[in-house]
Amino acid sequence: MAHCFLNTASKVVLYNRREIKAEEKIRRRFVHAALDAGIQLRQLPCPEFTMYGTKRWGHTSDQFDNPFFRRHCRNILIPVLEEASAYMADPKNFDVLGFAGIDGSPSCGVDYTCTGRWGGSLDCRDDLAAVVHSVRLVKRRGIFFDELENLLKEQGFVLPFTGLYAPEPEKIMHLAQ
Repeated sequence: MAHCFLNTASKVVLYNRREIKAEEKIRRRFVHAALDAGIQLRQLPCPEFTMYGTKRWGHTSDQFDNPFFRRHCRNILIPVLEEASAYMADPKNFDVLGFAGIDGSPSCGVDYTCTGRWGGSLDCRDDLAAVVHSVRLVKRRGIFFDELENLLKEQGFVLPFTGLYAPEPEKIMHLAQ
């Protein structure tokens, strides 16, 4: 599961309290249901945190869609895939259910990610409001989960992906049942 399922401190600071509360409610419900069902949770590394740390601005997937960030994603996913391969090699004892992301994330979006004309220096722009308003939710994977899916395919694995998305709260809950 996306890193911030279990460690919300790794997220970019958000200021829209209603959105945060809705996502937090679903996140808690999912984690409790999964644990109650005896499902073991594997926390993925956060590519944004491991690249930029805590004092970062929000990004769009357009900014992360470059060979440097994609290589970073692949590098931090290698131990995860080695571990998943070990579990999948023992289907008698383990059942890998899939991957859970956070829709809207530029990295961990499953069905939705954010895109926009983001970038450059903020201090001298006369079109900053237009740039901020250019950010949109689009139907595609975030860059980290895109690389995860690519790596799985390269290894010959196909696993389901689902995303936590506040406007579609039941989407994530099927994994915990």
